[in-house]
Amino acid sequence: MASGNAIRGSRVGAGPMGEAERGESAPRLRISFWCSNGHETQPSFASDAQIPDTWDCPRCGFPAGKERENPPDPPRTEPYKTHLAYVRERRSDADGEAILAEALAKLRGEI
Repeated sequence: MASGNAIRGSRVGAGPMGEAERGESAPRLRISFWCSNGHETQPSFASDAQIPDTWDCPRCGFPAGKERENPPDPPRTEPYKTHLAYVRERRSDADGEAILAEALAKLRGEI
């Protein structure tokens, strides 16, 4: 015998289902975008919306453009720099040797 629950399968506040009950949908445009890996994505936009020049590819995350033959370049990621790499940008080899000589002189007690 059934449990007698009359609203089984629906939730509180659920509205009517289907397109007819929701009204007309806005006119839409499907625009193709291509990334540098050759992936195509076709998001839909309202017909009166401003279409962006680039769109992020949902498959690889690279920027995608409207031209299939000329997609935007992928972003260039800089590799992680160590502390030593930053020091080398600020100091020359001669500066480094002078600082090292000064530190060694302090350790030896010459200064």
